Parts: sequence; structure tokens; C-alpha cells
Amino acid sequence: MTVHPPASTAPVAARTSTIRTHHGDAFDDPYEWLRAKEDDEVLAHLRAENAHTEGATAHLEGLRTRIFDEIKGRTLETDLSVPSRRGDWWYYGRTVEGQQYGIQCRAPLASPDDWTPPQLEPGVDVPGEQVLLDANVEAEGHEFFSLGSFDVSKDGTRMLFGVDVAGDERYTVRVRDLVSGQPLPDEIPGTFSGAEFTPDGSGILYTTVDDAWRPDTLWLHAVGTDVASDVTLFHEPDEKYWLGAGITRSDKYLVISVGSSITSEARILDTADLTAEPKLVWPRTEGVEYSVDHAVVDGEDVLLIVHNDEALDFELVRVSAEDPQGERRVLLPHTPGQRLLDVDCFRDFAVVEYRRGGLARVGLLDYGSGKVDELPFDEPLYTAGTGGNPEWAPPLIRLGYDSFVTPGTVYDYELSTRELLLRKRQPVLGGYDPGDYDQARVWATASDGTRLPISLVWKRSFGDAGRSPRPLHMYGYGSYEHSIEPRFSIARLSELDRGVVFAVAHVRGGGEMGRQWYEDGKLLQKRNTFTDFVDCARHLIDSGYTSPDRLVAEGGSAGGLLMGAVANIAPELFAGILAAVPFVDALTTILDPSLPLTVIEWDEWGDPLHEKTVYEYMKSYSPYENVRADVAYPRILAVTSLNDTRVLYVEPAKWVARLREVGADALLKCEMVAGHGGVSGRYNSWKERAFELAWLLDVLGLAHD
Repeated sequence: MTVHPPASTAPVAARTSTIRTHHGDAFDDPYEWLRAKEDDEVLAHLRAENAHTEGATAHLEGLRTRIFDEIKGRTLETDLSVPSRRGDWWYYGRTVEGQQYGIQCRAPLASPDDWTPPQLEPGVDVPGEQVLLDANVEAEGHEFFSLGSFDVSKDGTRMLFGVDVAGDERYTVRVRDLVSGQPLPDEIPGTFSGAEFTPDGSGILYTTVDDAWRPDTLWLHAVGTDVASDVTLFHEPDEKYWLGAGITRSDKYLVISVGSSITSEARILDTADLTAEPKLVWPRTEGVEYSVDHAVVDGEDVLLIVHNDEALDFELVRVSAEDPQGERRVLLPHTPGQRLLDVDCFRDFAVVEYRRGGLARVGLLDYGSGKVDELPFDEPLYTAGTGGNPEWAPPLIRLGYDSFVTPGTVYDYELSTRELLLRKRQPVLGGYDPGDYDQARVWATASDGTRLPISLVWKRSFGDAGRSPRPLHMYGYGSYEHSIEPRFSIARLSELDRGVVFAVAHVRGGGEMGRQWYEDGKLLQKRNTFTDFVDCARHLIDSGYTSPDRLVAEGGSAGGLLMGAVANIAPELFAGILAAVPFVDALTTILDPSLPLTVIEWDEWGDPLHEKTVYEYMKSYSPYENVRADVAYPRILAVTSLNDTRVLYVEPAKWVARLREVGADALLKCEMVAGHGGVSGRYNSWKERAFELAWLLDVLGLAHD
């Protein structure tokens, strides 16, 4: 049995009374002082936590190294992506063994009729290749590096890229002349991600954020001019709404979108005159969400709109671009239980993406007949979607596909033959055979009778899952209508090959089973998310898949809230809980409208600042307030980042301090130069995941190999 350092060796945070009073309720928060990010005492405490965590897990150093080597050994480190055609070039990415970051490249087309991507091989020169951006060069001298924008002008002569070197998701955009290879003097600091060129390449569209980290202003920068002269195209003053913008594939319109969690509004602007007044598509109506794309049907400019106006699972309509508030022609009517997600317009057809039976689906919509042809896939669990399709009139569509057992796969779907053409499957070195693994979906029953899907993957050589209790790693999220897809993971093989069963509990609050699934796990029904996860765990235990001493749970961000909640609700069901950037001090955060995201989040969680009922409900489940002294907690590892702007480091820091008060074996690992996504660079990310998996395997009693 592994001997762990006694709890007394852990850092003890000082208790300083801070009274938070709302709706007549006074809550004494002894660890709120940890919010002072620049304070030397706070930083010293975080470093002490890191030192303690390193000491408490020092016995796992060898296992961490082995897992890292396994991830590295299964990964083809020098590799190339499948090229995507845009204009006169094939664009693709490279990775090189020993280098942390990717390299963006392009090569010329063989001819204007060339639609077959070249077969690129590592170590083989690509004729005419140009290296556009080597992120390894750009990252030199920085502990953290993230690329938030990357675009090449339509004519291929200019490139922009946005860089964050702190982890706070504020990007500085720079421009390069691709003819001369020289940088241009343009530099735009403090941008949000997603900057792009105007269709003629003379301007750059970008957004900036307010003090609460909300994208609120859209700007137009003329290349070669001073940033001080940039033009404001649109500003959204309502603090509940985020702003986004993008050029349609047709290059005809700039679509300016604003949205809260439940309401959206869009405007279109002809790219021939970007300084004109944007045209409102539909005025915002509380609770109505919609998205817009441009198509040309029978010679007319039309907008295809996916919306939920009296259509819970959304429907697709067509309106005139000249009069978008006029007649709506229904193309795909609302179908209960089939959640329509998106429409992506091309010259001659559109791609529609939707969910049915808990799985992502892709179909091609014929403008003339209105018929949708769904693309068939034969695995019981999979995820599929489009991507890398910048051209307006292609003869084929690029798709991404994978499953728990099938590595990431790139297909081109040829429209004329209706054939899926395999372009590449992610190599997995070391003799990986998908037939050695199996995947399945089982169903638990919630306390209110709702059937809950659970996805499973395991290695066959250890026997069928469910035949006898096995070590099991259970993942959950359950917020924002986000669906956890059955995706392949090289790192996960290090668990499966040691006999661990991996499970995803598709709890309410997510989007796996349609819009109602989401509605039933938010606001004053948020507890369903937590009890669903507990009910899934109980089902796996009662059905013989695992046992409480062999079950570890994991979730991150809003899924970290889930972890904190289930630790309080049913600690006896879990041997360990891994919480990444966990939203565990939810009530404190949502009460403070000055913090990033708070006002926008009221649509998801409710407004406890102004509504007593919401305040009381959130206080009843917020993990920090509900740490219990009357239970034995499972082992807990909380991972966070100092510069995270989405879930502040202070939340897990306070939570761990409170857990220590009641004797919990809780560890905190805080990256001192990173953001919400953790460390940057692939090798750093592998080391981080190896650290987490080694801890997880230790909890499961599998750290001996």
C-alpha cells in the first residue's frame, strides 16, 4: 500500500473573516483573501501548495515518466495534416519531433482543377512549400504561447496571426507580407480571438473585450494605418450579450452576431461597403436563438436561419436577404428529439448538422428539393462533423470522424459519387489495433425515472465490461448544452491498457439528448446534473462494472462544479475526484457582476444577486459552501492556472483550503503561467496529462507497474 504524507504537512491557509451579505443571509468566507492575485502572501501560498502536491506525489514520478513516454511513443511526432484548398494554394500544418508547437505551411495547386489533396509524407519535401508561421519561433522566450487568430488574405499575399503569451486570452495581432516575407508595421494589441481579413485583404476585422472579458466591440483596421484610426463597426452595450462576427463563405456578407445564453440577434453588412449601417435580421426576443448563413438560390440572395422560435429543437427556414423579417419558408421543420445544430452554406447545397439518439449527424441539403441525405457511419458510437471547407463551390466536402476506438480520421465526401474518400487516419504507433478495444452505450435510470446514457470503452483482454467490478474512470460535464462526444484519445490508452474502463455519463445540462435535456439541467433544475452523475455511478456499481473503491470521477470547468457537488452529495461512491479548473465557488462568482462572464452566466445559473430564490438554490449546491465535516471525502486533486480568466484560480484554492479543514486528502496544482486550457505546447500538455493519469491510477491501485 502506498504511504502518503500526513495531512498535517499540507499548507494551512490563514483564516480571515470576510462577510458576504445578500438577501438577509450573511456568509463568513474565511479564504476570500486568496483572491488578491498580485499579493505576495497569496502567491507564496500557491507555491507552497504546488510544493506540497509535488511532494505528496513524488512516489509517482516513475509512473508519470512512463505514461509520458507511452503518449510520446504512440504519437507520430513529425507529421502533417491533410491539406485544405483555398484559392490557389493547399494549406496544411506540420509538427516536428522535439518541437512544442505546430508550423503553418502552404503549397501551390497543380492546376485550377486540382481538388485532390496531395499525399504528404514526413521527411519528403513538398514542391513549392512556403512556411507561413512557425509557432516554435514565435514562442521563443515565452513560458506560454497560444495562437488565437490565423488568417491569410483571399489573394494569398498577406497573413495575420494573434498571439497570447500570458494565458489571459488577450491576443496581439500582427501582419506579414507573404510576397516579401517581411512583417508589416501593423500591430493590434488586446484583441479577442478570431481576427480575419476582409475579402479584398485590405482590412482586418477584430473584436475587443470590456473589463468583464466580454467581446463587445467590432473594429475595422485598414492594413498599413495606425490602430488609433481603426473604425468601430458595431458595439454591443448590453452586458448580457457577447459579440462575434465573420465573413460568409460566399464573401458577400459580414454577419455580426450578439448573443446571451438564451437570446441572439444578427445583422448583415454587404462586404462591398463595410462602413454602411448593418441590416438587422431579426430583432432580439427573449429566449429566441438563431444563427445565419448566406446562400444563393435561383439567383436570389437568401439567408438560411436555424432558430428555436416556437421550435424547441430548432428548425431551418429561408428568408430574403433584402427583407429578412419578411416571409419565412420552412426548409427543415421542427422535429422533437432531433436537435438541429447548424447549417453551413455552399454555392450548390448546404451541410446541416444535428443530433439524434445522442449522436452527431451530418446531412447534405439540396436547395431545390429540400431533401437531406444523411451520411452513414457504421459504428455504434462515433462523432462526425465538417471542417476545413473554405471554398464556395467545391466538388467535395471535408469531414472529421472518430470514435472511442477509431483514431481521428479525415474524409472527403465526393458529391458526384456520394463516396467517402479516406484521406488520413491518425497514426498510432506501437501496433495499435482497434479490434483490441470495445465500446458500448448502457443506460442508467435517474431518481425521477429519466433514462441516462453512459458511454463506455475498455480493452477486451481484461474481459467484458460489467462482467466483474473493474477500475473505472468516469467523466462528466453537463452544462451549456455542451455534448461530450465519443472521441479517440492516445493518452487514454495508458489507462485502458492497464485495465481501466473509461465511461462518460451524459447527464442533463448537456446537449446529448436534445434541447430539453439541457433545459432540465440548468437554472432551478441544476441539481439534476449532479444527481444524474450520482445515479450513473450507482448504476455502474450496482451492475457490476465497478465498485466505490475502484471508481474515480473527473470533470473540468463547469464539469469541475459537477465534481465538487457530487463530492458533497455522495462522497462514499468514489475513491477519487479529479477536478480541472473547477467552478467550485460558483455562488461567490455569480454574485459579482464585475467578474468575467458573470452577467452572461445569469441565463445559465440564474441571478442570485437580485433573486432570493436563486441565491438560496445556488447556495444549497455550490461546492465551497457545502463542504461537510460529517463525511469521509475521496482523495481529491484540483488543477488550476493562475491566469485563467474563465474560472479564476481562487475558486479551487479556497475549496481545497476548506476541504483541508475537514480532514480531506485534497491536493492543489496551480500552473503559474497558463490559462483556462492549462499549459501550452504539446509536450507540456502530455506531461500535465501524465501527472493527472498517474494520480488517477494511484487512486485506483494501479500505480505499481
